[in-house]
Amino acid sequence: MIIVDAHEDLGYNIMSFGRDYCLAASETRQREVGALALLVNGDTLLGWPDYQRGQVAIVFATLFASPVRYRVGEWDTQSYATPDQAHAIYHGQLDVYRRLVDDHQDKFRQVLAQGDLRSVLSEWEKSSTDQEPGELPPAELPTGKPAPVGLVVLMEGAEGVRSPDELEEWWGMGVRIIGPAWMGTRFCGGTHEPGPLTPEGYALLEGMAELGFGLDLTHMDEEAALQALDVYSGTILASHSNASALHKGSESNRHLSDRLIRGIIERDGVIGVVPFNRFLVPGWSEGDGRDKVTLQHVVAQIDYLCQMAGDAAHTGLGTDFDGGFGVQSVPEGIDTVSDLQKLVPLLAEKGYSETDMAAILGMNWIQQLQRVLPEGI
Repeated sequence: MIIVDAHEDLGYNIMSFGRDYCLAASETRQREVGALALLVNGDTLLGWPDYQRGQVAIVFATLFASPVRYRVGEWDTQSYATPDQAHAIYHGQLDVYRRLVDDHQDKFRQVLAQGDLRSVLSEWEKSSTDQEPGELPPAELPTGKPAPVGLVVLMEGAEGVRSPDELEEWWGMGVRIIGPAWMGTRFCGGTHEPGPLTPEGYALLEGMAELGFGLDLTHMDEEAALQALDVYSGTILASHSNASALHKGSESNRHLSDRLIRGIIERDGVIGVVPFNRFLVPGWSEGDGRDKVTLQHVVAQIDYLCQMAGDAAHTGLGTDFDGGFGVQSVPEGIDTVSDLQKLVPLLAEKGYSETDMAAILGMNWIQQLQRVLPEGI
């Protein structure tokens, strides 16, 4: 089944560590033994051969920079103190994506409009495979005719937008989805830093709606997200968020309350489940071992959202793979992104139909993109 992953920090990793996502994850791991990337981010989960093996057709590729108050170390060049600095970093990451696409047109395509989406999906449909749904081929074997991975640019944290007047410029450069927050921003409260939408936040949303951006509520504080649900007229999504109800004991505003989940569903939005152990098992740390968390924990999050909605039309995947964690911090059974296909038999055991599973793995996100992407550019 075709997979769409709604959140991967590819640009950040390329800029920070020089990761080459044309390589298989296994080759990158060999190259990074003892390197900074391994110490900071863990072993990579991503690589073009792994996308092929796992039928990962579309990725929401982020523009991400952290405020200097959360800077990890001197090596962290992707951090900002001012909107001007964030603006420059996001431009640098956009250039990274342009080079990736220009230099490897057989492997990556930027998805800017409906025609790009149709073209990428058409090539994946032609990429025939013999395995049953959920069955992965041996790692050393190709899945069939290679197909390019489509990249949809998502801005995570909007500090690089110095004023709403710049939104048209960002749209022209290929950004299609914006999340106003990571931690708190001048637009609204965010993770660990609560707060409502500010006047600047309302102005940002108004400008985004006029141009047709998708609005990513992930990382927005609940108060701000609920306000956004009330006023934003465009497409709503949460690219990589889990349900707080299954994270008992956590007081973090990083997860979605039932109230916010219902609001997203009512707006016909989609929520991407994050297979990160700390977001699946409260209090988990690397010292606990991967065997404490399994793919069943991911299925539980998916099932919770589907039960809340009463259907499978509002749930997807947003892995955040390589987003500050690696293989050491994901459920046992996942070695690379290709292993997301292992969710298929587990979902089937819970009674999900093939149509439901295809929706969860990719079609729900594709339908969201059909709303966001213009017919032409």
